[in-house]
Amino acid sequence: MTDNKAEKAWLRRRGRATRRRLSAQARRAAARKVAAWAPDIARLAGRGTVSCFFSFGDELDTAPLIGELVRRGSPLALPVVTGRGQPLTFRRWQPGDPMGRGAFGIREPLETAPVAEPRVVLVPLLLYDRRGYRIGYGGGYYDRTLAAARADRKIAAIGLAFSAQEIGRVPTDRYDQPVDWVLTERGLMECAGGARAAHLPW
Repeated sequence: MTDNKAEKAWLRRRGRATRRRLSAQARRAAARKVAAWAPDIARLAGRGTVSCFFSFGDELDTAPLIGELVRRGSPLALPVVTGRGQPLTFRRWQPGDPMGRGAFGIREPLETAPVAEPRVVLVPLLLYDRRGYRIGYGGGYYDRTLAAARADRKIAAIGLAFSAQEIGRVPTDRYDQPVDWVLTERGLMECAGGARAAHLPW
């Protein structure tokens, strides 16, 4: 195990502990404040698709944000794990669509749902820094996904988190992909390691 792997494993435990300490009231307030950014996310996506995700465990509750995006008529997709070591696939989704259970028991669209290429990807994380580098869950799914998407087209990656999950510096490896922004209850932070808004084509 490399030093980075050991440090990241320790940071994952720290990130989970940080989220567990947050009160129910703080969680609800954070979810509402993040949801207020739905118009900006929809504007960034334009006519393109927004990839969202259903919260799992102690993650920031994405339900209010998803609800606001639905009300604005934004086309949505959800990530689907296709195999270990593989990038995620995104499939179209809207409320009421039939769903199944995928990896880790997370709800996901059925294989019959159309594949999408999202313009905006909302990314879960455990910890993050101001460069946009993140500690995820260790599977590398989003790193592979963002690398593949960025090689093919322009996308915007937005990490969703509580502000308490910020740390000074995330240890990185060559395959780590930073997000462009991090959205917390304190607002939208542009990250030094990600693409600048001026570089995006919409």
